[in-house]
Amino acid sequence: MNFTDERNLARWFIIISSLFIVALILWNTSIFFERLKEDERDKMEIWASAQAFLAETDNESEIALTLQVLNSNTTIPTIWVDEKGEIIDGLNLPEGVNRNEDELKNYLNRLEKENEPIEMYLGQDQVHRIYYGDSPLLTKIKYYPIGLLLIIFLFIGVVYFFYTTTKSSEQNKLWAGMAKETAHQIGTPLSSLIGWTEILKTENVDQSYITEMEKDVDRLRTITERFSKIGSSPLLSKTELVQATRESFEYLKLRSSDLIEFKLTTPYTPIYVSLNESLYSWTIENLVKNAVDAMRGKGKLSIEIKQDNTWVYVYIKDTGKGIPKSKYRTVFEPGYTSKKRGWGLGLSLAKRIIEQYHKGRIQVQHSELNKGTTFQIALRKLPPES
Repeated sequence: MNFTDERNLARWFIIISSLFIVALILWNTSIFFERLKEDERDKMEIWASAQAFLAETDNESEIALTLQVLNSNTTIPTIWVDEKGEIIDGLNLPEGVNRNEDELKNYLNRLEKENEPIEMYLGQDQVHRIYYGDSPLLTKIKYYPIGLLLIIFLFIGVVYFFYTTTKSSEQNKLWAGMAKETAHQIGTPLSSLIGWTEILKTENVDQSYITEMEKDVDRLRTITERFSKIGSSPLLSKTELVQATRESFEYLKLRSSDLIEFKLTTPYTPIYVSLNESLYSWTIENLVKNAVDAMRGKGKLSIEIKQDNTWVYVYIKDTGKGIPKSKYRTVFEPGYTSKKRGWGLGLSLAKRIIEQYHKGRIQVQHSELNKGTTFQIALRKLPPES
């Protein structure tokens, strides 16, 4: 299990635990809500019975007790309707509802949807209905789970943001430190190689050999420069993207297997972007090397450049083993690799170079298992005269 797997496991544990706690709270809240709702209905049935009893009795002591029951309802909104559907009276209604007949009828329709009416038998085949709504306390409890969910998800979001930010900061410091140390370590043998190349020039050595050695020495110098820039803000300059891409393409083509068919398709007009050419070349190199590994040294690899009014798009397409859709984002995470050997830093560095340094975008545009993958790089264009 690599670093990414461990982080995903911890993330899912937190999410599942949080959802379990939320479900438990909501379940208990639902039970409490239903019990309160049943208690309110019992009170309204007693209130309706008292109202019917008051219409029949003449006993003063009984009337006093009945009025006490009727006056106990101080919170539950209630509308009394006769057998013809005419409104007789209302109790605990919102301010202004009793003053307007239309508003009173609209409020009655609302109460009909909230609870089943209670039938009140007054004798002589008179059956009136009592419509009632939820008390303010019950209404607050009804919306309590929503507020609770918002608070819990906000808390989870803060914890998750803190967790990912801390991990990302630690990883960035680690990768930057390793990159600078690598650049430092390469510097010593590189200086020696440059010296030996100069010595060979004075000897009777085939000039073509020295030329190729110088190319590789220059490449090592470029790699050293790349690693030394990790962790610091690189210098961007106006660069013609087609030419920069072509140079990287030609270098990689000459040093790759003859079993791989390379193809480069570009517009005929120059395209200018704000670019650090060394780091951009590194990105292309990482994507191409990943493609070569995915094809196991045999297949087709194409680079195509397209543009619109604002953006220029670089597509790197291979005919390799492909990437599952669930891994489209994961492949850019530090430490993720599908190979037995490797640190899983290539695509992570590519994402950092394009998105953080160049303010562009990089993504897996399309992939099919055993058919191939297409990566897309998007960079903002500069006007030719800028």
